[in-house]
Amino acid sequence: MIDSTLPTQIDPLGARTERQQRLEALRSQFTGLDTEYPLADDTTARRIYLDSAASNLRLTVADDVVRRALRHYANTHSQLHFGARVMTHLYHRAHEIVGDFVDASDDYTVIFNGSGVTGGLNRTARVLAERRPERDLVITTMMEHHANDLPHRKHVGEVVHVPLEKDPDGEAGRVDMAALRAAIQEHADRLNYVAVTAASNVTGVINPVHKIASMAHEVGALCVVDAAQSAAHLPFSVQGGAEDEAIDVLCMSGHKIYAPGSPGAIVARKALFEGLEPQEVGGGIVNRVETDRYEIMEELPEREEAGTPNLPGALRLAATLYLLGRIGMDVIEEDERTLTQYALERFEAIDGLQIYGSHRLEVADRIGVITFNLDDLPHGLVTAALNDYFGIAVRNECFCAQPFVRELLGRTGGEGASSTEGECAPDSQPGMVRVSFGLYNTKEDVDAAADALADIAARPDEYRAQYRPLLNGSGDWTHRTFEYPPEEAFSMEDEIDDWLRSA
Repeated sequence: MIDSTLPTQIDPLGARTERQQRLEALRSQFTGLDTEYPLADDTTARRIYLDSAASNLRLTVADDVVRRALRHYANTHSQLHFGARVMTHLYHRAHEIVGDFVDASDDYTVIFNGSGVTGGLNRTARVLAERRPERDLVITTMMEHHANDLPHRKHVGEVVHVPLEKDPDGEAGRVDMAALRAAIQEHADRLNYVAVTAASNVTGVINPVHKIASMAHEVGALCVVDAAQSAAHLPFSVQGGAEDEAIDVLCMSGHKIYAPGSPGAIVARKALFEGLEPQEVGGGIVNRVETDRYEIMEELPEREEAGTPNLPGALRLAATLYLLGRIGMDVIEEDERTLTQYALERFEAIDGLQIYGSHRLEVADRIGVITFNLDDLPHGLVTAALNDYFGIAVRNECFCAQPFVRELLGRTGGEGASSTEGECAPDSQPGMVRVSFGLYNTKEDVDAAADALADIAARPDEYRAQYRPLLNGSGDWTHRTFEYPPEEAFSMEDEIDDWLRSA
């Protein structure tokens, strides 16, 4: 687990055995688990969703709570009619619950921003560049998602990428802590902050973010953590175990915490945002406006959230986090670790399947993300076959982490390269297949995926004959005869017309 020993400020409800029972009851409470699709062999199957690292399914319990709350719907920024008063209160509580979930103290603020971590990290980079203009360098790692790399290049300046450790098996592990310390010391005078993911979206490996924060603070730098992959899977305290271990800015994505449609969240020290002109201005953040001047309010987070907020999304995120906190992230982490261990054992037993990154749990802490390739089969073909013949939804390509994926694949390539070689580029896109877990996944899901992969690995020529490459630079493949147009799944126009005819 992440090196955080402080508890959440949302107290778990009941004894551990009771909380485990509630987690079991929760598994079926997600929208889309019962969705069925036709398959290429003329059967129909309930889909198995193993793509949670991209986006989680939505928690119906939170949806039901929000639906009841929205009976009071009105805009915020007013207190003089009942609905506005209720929604303003709930929106305020949503901020508090997000802060409580990550153990934020009173000197932190929670700012809702955009639809995920990308918006939060761009906002953070702009703010810290303005706050500390003399520090024009950021250190990050080779395992970062583009969202925790490109904003720092664009808004701050130079970005230094620190390599990763190798585990005893020679596989990529966490960030190389010795190399990180050396980079911090080398660039101490220019270093604005260290930006690091809490868990990789490619390998699932966890970084010791509180130790990294302590190292950054030694030279007057800050620590920014991308919690997109970790927030739904691990207990986390922004405070850490000591004052020097506290995280300065944490960014989360609501759509990766079982709340698609919710905003992203920035949890940051208030002092970093105070006194600066907000990055976005408009209604709701001013005390007074004249034709030649305006006065921004001092209060956080209000001054950073211009305009009408995404109230349904914010309430959905808060309801989801409160529910997870009451079950207990310790129980959720243990449950996922057990499932991940089982999956690794099943996948490792498949001939010709290569897993990328450190994948022994006794060697490296990790979340439920597993990337791999099958010998002699392109990642796009494997992914398509899992969907078309088995109803299993997984992801492929480079997962918005091209430098890291190229490194894991060996950085070889050129004309005639195999599916696991080459450069990630518009005309040549190698990559991997990724399986990732959510609360709704079970050992039966893992068994289905492992059995399907074993079948594909045992009959590569038969599967290859059913597919053709798209040749659009994506690395994707498509079935030669089987089609399932998306309009057959759902039509907004037809749904509306049906309602109108029956009204």
